[in-house]
Amino acid sequence: MIDLPRRLPDPLPEIHPLPEHAATGARAAQYEDMKRVLQVPWMGVVTMAYSHYPNFFEELWTPLRPLCLSRPFVAATQELRAFVESRAAELAPPPLVERLGRAGYGAREIDDIRATLEVFSHGNFLYLLIATMTRLLLAGAAPAPADETAPFEGRHAPEVAVPFVLMERHHADAATARRYDDIMATLGLPFVNTDYRALARWPSYFALAWADLKPSVGTARHTALADETYRRAIDLVLALPNPGGAASERVIEAARRDAPPGEIERVAALFHFLLPGLVVNVAFFRAQLA
Repeated sequence: MIDLPRRLPDPLPEIHPLPEHAATGARAAQYEDMKRVLQVPWMGVVTMAYSHYPNFFEELWTPLRPLCLSRPFVAATQELRAFVESRAAELAPPPLVERLGRAGYGAREIDDIRATLEVFSHGNFLYLLIATMTRLLLAGAAPAPADETAPFEGRHAPEVAVPFVLMERHHADAATARRYDDIMATLGLPFVNTDYRALARWPSYFALAWADLKPSVGTARHTALADETYRRAIDLVLALPNPGGAASERVIEAARRDAPPGEIERVAALFHFLLPGLVVNVAFFRAQLA
């Protein structure tokens, strides 16, 4: 039985995500391959942080690739998403559509926000299961090997067309920069996730959305939902097949070649902690616009 309680590592590790625009050669090709396999338009901060460690990243992604292409993996992400979104109403997200209308937002603009949320609602659960698998491998656990795994055929990503624009801190006005600081302080994290930077493309919308969400963060209901999401992700990953033969001993050895003892484990623990809370927060944002 694997005992991995959900808690932030203390002290927080430094992370060194290699952004997509800075990736070249083999790393750029890996990034494009990962996005194709996952059917997402962006590299998550989690996998960009892993890629800072080249041996570790190679040893991780090579066996995970066939799993991520499989029907059981996609089904697990969809099951976890259905659970989180069915429970988001317990956080009582205040309706936002009328308030946005009064602020001047048209139906098309609100639909663009919904489409952006749909992209993240799909992709975050894939990244959450990858982060969960990574943590389990580093802790000495892995699913049982399986030679035959049915591939997922077709498209599981949403059929939406929305410009993927990130409001980076150096693009942001003072109010948005303060909001980023507030997000980091509230969530206890050393960076602002891609989701929030994409939603901040609409600063007045994001100001309202975050103001509604912030009082829920850290409450008993929010924490309980994130914790249960965390536990369910572990159970789902341990029940998955292992068509690529992912092996803890190889992943651990690769981590040792890339970093001092414990460094990559703390990075993995950070993302394993934060992603359940992130998917809950995005489900809250979706519910606001229902």
